Amino acid sequence: MRLLRTPEDRFADLPDFDYPPLYADLDNPVLGIVRIGYVEAGPPDGPPILLLHGEPSWSFLYRKLLPVLAAAGLRAIAPDLVGFGRSDKPADVADHSYARHVEWLRAFAFDVLDLRGVTLVGQDWGGLIGLRLVAENPERFAGVVAANTGLPTGEQDMPAVWWAFHDAVRKAPVLDIARFVQSGCTTQLTVAERAAYDAPFPNEMYKAGPRAMPGLVPTSPDDPATEANRAAWTTLSGLDLPFVCAFSDGDPITAGMKPMLLRRMPGAAGREHPTIAGAGHFLQEDAGEALARVVADFVRGLS
Repeated sequence: MRLLRTPEDRFADLPDFDYPPLYADLDNPVLGIVRIGYVEAGPPDGPPILLLHGEPSWSFLYRKLLPVLAAAGLRAIAPDLVGFGRSDKPADVADHSYARHVEWLRAFAFDVLDLRGVTLVGQDWGGLIGLRLVAENPERFAGVVAANTGLPTGEQDMPAVWWAFHDAVRKAPVLDIARFVQSGCTTQLTVAERAAYDAPFPNEMYKAGPRAMPGLVPTSPDDPATEANRAAWTTLSGLDLPFVCAFSDGDPITAGMKPMLLRRMPGAAGREHPTIAGAGHFLQEDAGEALARVVADFVRGLS
C-alpha cells in the first residue's frame, strides 16, 4: 500500500486551529505502519471525548467544539481519518475499505491511546465507523452522541441528495473539497476556512480517501460491510449504553436515521434529544458551540 503524507507547511496559519499536531503510528501486520494525526484539548485526566469527523472533512471541523469541551474539564481528542487531514493517505481508492477504517481507528483509540470510559461523538462517517467501534468494544465506552449519522446496512434507501453527492464525487475530474463542505453548511465559510479544508490535499493524488468513502457506504444487502453492520446493530440494540441524538434541523442526508437510532438504542430511552437549530449536515461548522454544550451536559450527566 503506497502512502502519501501531506507536507506540514500546508497546515500553516489555520484559522482558530492552533492546536499542536500529535501523531500515532499504527503498526498492522497486514497493512503496515500508518500514521494518524490528531489534536487534543483539555486536561489529560479529564473524561475522554472521541470526536470523529466524516467525508470529506478533517479534525479542523471540530475547532469550535474543542475550547468549549476543554473549558468543561473534558479531554477532547479529534483524530483525522486515514486519508484525511494530517493522517497518512493511501494513494489508491482500492486501499480504502469500511473494515480497514474501523480497524485503523480501533488501533488508534485503544492500542495507542488506551482510551477507557470514552464518549463517542460521531458525525457522518464518524458515526458509521464510531458505532462499529462501540458495538465491537462496548467495555471501552461511557456513552454516545450521534450527530447527523447512522449505521446503514444497505436495506434502507439512501436519499436522493446523497446519491447526487455520490455521483458528483465519482464523476468529478477535480474534487473540490471545500465546495463539498460548503454545500453541507448553512453558514458561509470564509476564504481562510475553505483553504483549511483544502489544505490536506495538495493535488488529486492525495484525494483517494474522499473519492473512496461514498462508495463504501452500504447501499445494498450484499455489500461487503453489511454483515458486520447488522452484527453491530444486534449488539447495540442490547446495550444499555447512554445514548443521545443531537441531529440538526437541516440535513436531508441523515434525517431519516435519527428515528431508527432512537427506536433501537436502549440507552436513548427517557433522554432529551436536542435538535440543533439552523444547522446543516456539518453542524459542527454551523452550530459548533451549541453541539459542544450538548456533549458537555451529556457527559456531566454520566458521572
